[in-house]
Amino acid sequence: MEAQKIQQYALDKQPKKKLNYKGYAIGIGLTLLLALIAGQMTKLPFLSIMGIMILSILLGGAWGNTLSVPAVADVGVKFSSKILLRAGIILLGFRLNLKDILDAGFSILIIDVIVIAFTMGFILLLGKLFSIDKGIAALIAAGTAICGAAAIVAVAPIVKSKQEHTAIAVSCIAVLGTIGAILYIFLFPYLPLSEQEYGVMVGATLHELAHVIAGADAGGAISSDSAILVKLGRVLLLIPVALLISYFMNRKNQQNSSSLKNLPIPWFIFGFLLMSLVNTLNWIPNGMTNFLLLVSTYLLAMGMVGLGLNIKWKDFVKVGFKPIGVGIVGFLGLLALTPLLLFIYRFFI
Repeated sequence: MEAQKIQQYALDKQPKKKLNYKGYAIGIGLTLLLALIAGQMTKLPFLSIMGIMILSILLGGAWGNTLSVPAVADVGVKFSSKILLRAGIILLGFRLNLKDILDAGFSILIIDVIVIAFTMGFILLLGKLFSIDKGIAALIAAGTAICGAAAIVAVAPIVKSKQEHTAIAVSCIAVLGTIGAILYIFLFPYLPLSEQEYGVMVGATLHELAHVIAGADAGGAISSDSAILVKLGRVLLLIPVALLISYFMNRKNQQNSSSLKNLPIPWFIFGFLLMSLVNTLNWIPNGMTNFLLLVSTYLLAMGMVGLGLNIKWKDFVKVGFKPIGVGIVGFLGLLALTPLLLFIYRFFI
């Protein structure tokens, strides 16, 4: 008993660790500044196709590799790349109306399930064949199959990804999705597809929601509506896919877990689903929803900047170009699946 008192007294006498307010302010301020700049850059003709998320991570990467980030600011940058990014994903749920997906019909669900199942399995197999890190392969698979950077960030804690690996996967998906959107815009006039079918193809195969919106715009309002519905179905499936990845990637750890809270599940995804439900039930005014989506956009952009600041070109060299190759082949494989997806869509309409 006396020994415990002495130990407690010694702990009480230890100097308290002060919160690094300056580091938080500098780091968060830097990510906000670059996110705001990225937002302004999207108003330019070509850069509008790339979108704020892509531009944010590219700005962060450029800053981190050319200008020094003070060591004291690391805590603020990490706060943006983790906490603010997850908060942005939760608020992104206000974009999703569950009723729209249900009204769109059974074909949308079948298409989205096939896209995710095929792409996840194909890219994980490619990762094994190319002998790349299992975690990076899972991140690229999730980003390609579901919803780009948001899916990568959601899956990263499940696979215990290193921050630089997460940044590399986001960068890879961002670049491929941008190239894909630009190609679709140029190819649209030559494709033997209706506007609605073109929208289904875009929504089923492009990575980010921003890529889908940009690519589908070439076909007008009908293409855009179809593309967004298909894409939002993929976003909704992020939750079950994340839970499945959590189970398969962490089975050994789960066997040793005695409580639910110890399971490696990204709980913030359920926040995303709750916000989707709130939006579906129209519990808050449209003006407030639009404001929260704007906040979500900039929180996500700040998180992307934070990830970009952690990108080091030497990490790409260290990891090698195999992950990029896996991403490219995976995307081409998904494109090859398009005739089947369109057949299913035509069958149900």
